[in-house]
Amino acid sequence: MPCTVVVGGFWGDEGKGKIVSYMALKDKVDVCVRVGSVNAAHTVCFEGKRYALHMVPSCFVYEKCRLLIGAGANVHVAKFLEEVELTNVKSRIGVDRQVSIIEEKHAEQDRTSAHLRGIGTTGWGVGPAIEERVRRTAKLAKDIPELQPYLTDVALEVNNAIDSGKKVILEGTQGLMLSLFHGTYPYVTGRDTSASAVCSEAGVGPTKVDEVLVVFKSFMTRVGAGPLPGEIPKEEAVKRGWFEIAAGTGRERRSAPFNFEIAKRAIMVNGATQLALTKLDALYPECKGVRRYDDLPKGAKNFVAEVERQLGVPVVLIGTGPDVLDIIDRRT
Repeated sequence: MPCTVVVGGFWGDEGKGKIVSYMALKDKVDVCVRVGSVNAAHTVCFEGKRYALHMVPSCFVYEKCRLLIGAGANVHVAKFLEEVELTNVKSRIGVDRQVSIIEEKHAEQDRTSAHLRGIGTTGWGVGPAIEERVRRTAKLAKDIPELQPYLTDVALEVNNAIDSGKKVILEGTQGLMLSLFHGTYPYVTGRDTSASAVCSEAGVGPTKVDEVLVVFKSFMTRVGAGPLPGEIPKEEAVKRGWFEIAAGTGRERRSAPFNFEIAKRAIMVNGATQLALTKLDALYPECKGVRRYDDLPKGAKNFVAEVERQLGVPVVLIGTGPDVLDIIDRRT
């Protein structure tokens, strides 16, 4: 702190929503900026309720946090308004005036394009919306009557917050292996997903970032088409407790063991200074709900130590269960 960028290290679904929401409560974060688009859902389990958020930042759990959507994002207006009501954040959320809008025509293009179907698109229309923005014909948030109460200058707000010493999180979406530039092209999303891109979409210069926290799951998953090194059959994933359903799309996730070479590349490209490791309880069920490092079994500690040894970056947060507070916090 005061400015931390949180990004995914694999193909998304690493648990960024859990990590960001925990930090919001633990660190009393002042401002959280979400980037990306509606095709990514961040899951937050808080006070007995499960939220799969496509638009609202995961820091909503801390009632004093200012929530923002950066200029580089794409907003689905109906989904945004639905989540604002769901999370009761109308009085503290803002949308940059230059956010571009996802329209129904974009979703229709997504659904009917044979090429995009082969790539494994979510069907929200994000790619076509980005194409229209590049052509300079997109509608922006400032053009939408329903968004008028929320309009703000996000870059100005977040930079003023950083300059005044407030605690800020830039919440990335998806994972590096889905980056348009650095991922498994063409089986990727329509934008860059690296820490640098998160800063760009939020309007924050790289010299103002204090920490880059890369989130890894204790095993790898991805949805849709594309390579997944070491992929195991579905029945084996079920047996190991690795089988999952994507929060945003309801699609089945394919599974594979943790890959250190892919993780090393994610650390290099993102410039990681800290790591978070989630779903440790999927590898070691006896870890479930543990919140003290000393209470972990030897095998789990050995795995964490091996991650740190091979990747050369400290694991500061460890997820041991679904709840926001099921975290081992190793930060100073």
